[in-house]
Amino acid sequence: MKTQQTIYPVAVVTIALSLTLSSQSQAQTVSATALSATKPTTIHQAKPNNMENQAAQTVKTFLTAVQKGDQATLGALIHPNIRWNQPGSNRFSGAKQSNMEVFQMVGGMYEASANTLQLTDIKQLTINGNKVACLIHWKAVQPGGGVLDVDNIDVYTVEDGKIVEAMIYSENVAQEDEFWGK
Repeated sequence: MKTQQTIYPVAVVTIALSLTLSSQSQAQTVSATALSATKPTTIHQAKPNNMENQAAQTVKTFLTAVQKGDQATLGALIHPNIRWNQPGSNRFSGAKQSNMEVFQMVGGMYEASANTLQLTDIKQLTINGNKVACLIHWKAVQPGGGVLDVDNIDVYTVEDGKIVEAMIYSENVAQEDEFWGK
């Protein structure tokens, strides 16, 4: 299914914007008249190419494996020389340079959360070439009462069906730093 978008000629939008900046009441009348007299142009968005489809499928499979705890699939999808950047200033923050460092970090996270760390929601995946940005949600509870309840935006780079880079952005770095500690 193709997505449609209506685009108005640049000159009409520019005139309406300039009039809005100079006089609000005149701009409302002129822009409504100009836009109603203009025939809109329809643009059809292209479907993702094969590289984008492969990148999206790789990341979807990876995130599903994270949710299921499927270690074999995770191991198969992460490149041995992955570059992973974890935000914050806690004991798990910083750059990881291999799949072993990533697995050690994640193992430490599960241990620190008494195995309660869960990827609870995959809210959005967007694609740009071989990069996939994901809006996801994490939850965990520590035995002492600490709670992690945070959205992250992860940006994964995929090459030849493997994740070669991950940039993690946290909605609340302070909460993550407090939860994970030094």
